[in-house]
Amino acid sequence: MGLLFLGTPLTWDEAKNHADHVRNHGITQFLRIWDRVKDRTGDELLWGDEVEYMVVAFDNETRNAKLSLRRTEILKELGSNVGALSSDTSPPASVPKFHPEYGRYMLESTPGSPYTGSIADLLSVEANMHYRRALARNHMKEDEIPLTLTSFPRLGTAGVFTEPYYDPENAKSSHSLFLPEEITNPHARFPTLTSNIRSRRGSKVAINLPIFEDIRTPQPFVDPTIPWQRNIYPEDPEAKNGAALINHIYMDAMGFGMGCCCLQLTFQCCNVNEARRMYDALIPIGPLMLALTAASPIWRGYLADVDCRWNVIAGSVDDRTPEERGLEPLKNDRFIIPKSRYDSVDLYISSSWANKPAYNDTTVPYDEAIRNRLLNHGIDELLSKHIAHLFIRDPLVIFSETIDQDDDSSNDHFENIQSTNWQTLRFKPPPPSSSIGWRVEFRSMEVQITDFENAAFAVFIVLLSRAILAFNLNFYVPISKVDENMQRAQKRDAVRSQKFFFRKDVVPPGYVIPAASLPSSEPSSPSEDGEPGVVTHIKDRKLRNCFPTLARPPIIDDGSVEDEYEEMSVKEIFFGKGSTFPGLLGLVEAYLETLEATSDERKQIDKYLDLIRGRANGTLQTTATWMRNFVRSHPAYKFDSVVSQEINYDLLTAIDQIERGTLRVPELLPEDYGQPRLNGPHQTNQQPMC
Repeated sequence: MGLLFLGTPLTWDEAKNHADHVRNHGITQFLRIWDRVKDRTGDELLWGDEVEYMVVAFDNETRNAKLSLRRTEILKELGSNVGALSSDTSPPASVPKFHPEYGRYMLESTPGSPYTGSIADLLSVEANMHYRRALARNHMKEDEIPLTLTSFPRLGTAGVFTEPYYDPENAKSSHSLFLPEEITNPHARFPTLTSNIRSRRGSKVAINLPIFEDIRTPQPFVDPTIPWQRNIYPEDPEAKNGAALINHIYMDAMGFGMGCCCLQLTFQCCNVNEARRMYDALIPIGPLMLALTAASPIWRGYLADVDCRWNVIAGSVDDRTPEERGLEPLKNDRFIIPKSRYDSVDLYISSSWANKPAYNDTTVPYDEAIRNRLLNHGIDELLSKHIAHLFIRDPLVIFSETIDQDDDSSNDHFENIQSTNWQTLRFKPPPPSSSIGWRVEFRSMEVQITDFENAAFAVFIVLLSRAILAFNLNFYVPISKVDENMQRAQKRDAVRSQKFFFRKDVVPPGYVIPAASLPSSEPSSPSEDGEPGVVTHIKDRKLRNCFPTLARPPIIDDGSVEDEYEEMSVKEIFFGKGSTFPGLLGLVEAYLETLEATSDERKQIDKYLDLIRGRANGTLQTTATWMRNFVRSHPAYKFDSVVSQEINYDLLTAIDQIERGTLRVPELLPEDYGQPRLNGPHQTNQQPMC
């Protein structure tokens, strides 16, 4: 969501004059934080999720599902009546939090306090998500429903897709051909962000997704719904002058990307070094989880030939100038920047011996003066380069009232740039004067349509993160291969059609993961006899956060890393390949063997893992595949790639029924996914993590 201030936002022409000031003081604020907490260690596992909803209004008479723009009123009611409960829910000890997002139709929810490492908290996630959804629904109109959709299928169509309706001719911040001004959160940050991205870039953003070529899709496909001849804003001719590509779905505004919803997780780590290690380990996992959670195959009322949101959001906030994009020689700008500020991670940052220089194999521009300043302060090369790379970006929104800050007590200038580098992972220093520790945010996943699915993916990532730490796992592959994996992950039916670069041997030399080589259906106890090279554990009742660091081997080969990885199918990555790689699910199961869980607790965890298994082996469809098949099997579909108002209404009705548990779809979800939950909402009194 970013920083929300009440104040006077600066236009781009005004803000760019303060960019160096924000960068300079942002680094000062980071260094003040670093000096205070660089040696902090021993923090317990605290973690949280962020789930985003779209408020959808169903007009049963016209059979139209529209985005309700009443989010402000709903949030106000939630704020004043948050203790009110629907008749079928019980209040948790800490009331959940609801936040605004970019779209005026969007809600973000988080637990009122973070989950701990207890197994009970792990198994309370689904109930907590269910409670949050029920609470939100209880403060909406009868025809409004909070749906966890990644992208709204008919956002930006020529018809009526919002309630109430507004004309896009008044799109004064985005100048969009398709989206009205009123679709954006009215807080000054959001229209300013939209306008300043356009102004800095020197044109509107241009997003093009390949059309899904069905039997009767016109060839070539030239979108008849684009108002090609509109002449209101200076950028209106861009579409016909080449911004809108043939055989593609064209989008031209920040709202198409930042109007998407996702599922994000944030973990508190034991210390800064463990946070850096966790950050690196999850980088290669990001594309895999994007593919597994794929949920956005429909854009502007058309079926696309991709399944995910990622490139749409990357394009929607791409503020790079033509020079920075390499389209013109550098004259006024300092860098050619290969990626949008919303994209996959560019650098591994761990100081661990396992992080070889060869893994950071892409061109990463950075501010040399900032890097030198950090180095001179005693920060190591990798972290200095990471921060200096983030800070090549300009601050996009500056409020006049916040230009001058107390760098000892504020981190607002640091976060102004840090929080607008939207990458697959985010390395998060502690806020000033806070009990919160070093954190890592996992950001690649698409939100799923049921609380069961969202909880399952959250539980899986939490358990995988513990396996990474407990077993000192090594997932390193070159960053260039992670970038390639991100593109493959978005392709149609990527789980079944694509292969991904992944490491062949993830276990440190000389170490054995307990039970990792056994089939997943055969439980096994970890070794407790202290044999050399065997990871031993006394069974824990709680998910630990601090683990011994793996000793550096006497000899490390820093040469070619090409033999360390290969292309694997998603099934192989999750279920294992050969005798040395047990698969991600095998690693999670091995970690579960180190926990003292009851049979009922393990049964519930296995239900969540069964969803991951089904998605990974292809027996359960991704949300994107299910949605595409729903459209193509609809009686009103003409096999021309068009998702009509009627089809969209029926699709979203079915999604609501699936979430409520009144419609069973065994091709998407396990048969028993709606069984009663083991635990109620969790009970902790910690500060919010996210």
